[in-house]
Amino acid sequence: MVGLYERRNHYPSQLSGGEQQRVAIARAIGKRPDVLLCDEPTGALDVKTGAVVLEAIARINRELGTLTAVITHNAAIAAMSHRVAQLSDGRIASIQSKTVRKSASELVW
Repeated sequence: MVGLYERRNHYPSQLSGGEQQRVAIARAIGKRPDVLLCDEPTGALDVKTGAVVLEAIARINRELGTLTAVITHNAAIAAMSHRVAQLSDGRIASIQSKTVRKSASELVW
C-alpha cells in the first residue's frame, strides 16, 4: 500500500528519508488500526517526497477506512483534509469542515 514492494530486501540505511517514512506508515497500519496518528509526516522531506507520503496516507484512509489525524505546521496539507482543527496555546481555536479535498499532487507548497 505504500509503494515499496521493490525495496523490500533493502536495509533502512539503504532507503531514502521518504522511503523510511513510508516504512513507518506501513508498520503503523500492519495491525489495521481504527485510528492513525501522524505527527509531522512530511517534516523532513522535500516537496515531491512529501506528496508521495501524503498520497500513501490518503490511500490508507480511503481503502482501509482508517480515521487519520495529521498534526502539521504546513497549512497546505489542510487542503487534503475533511476537517481542520487549528490550535492556539494548547486549545482548539477553530474547526473547519470541508467536502472538497485536493490530492497531495495538487498541493501548492
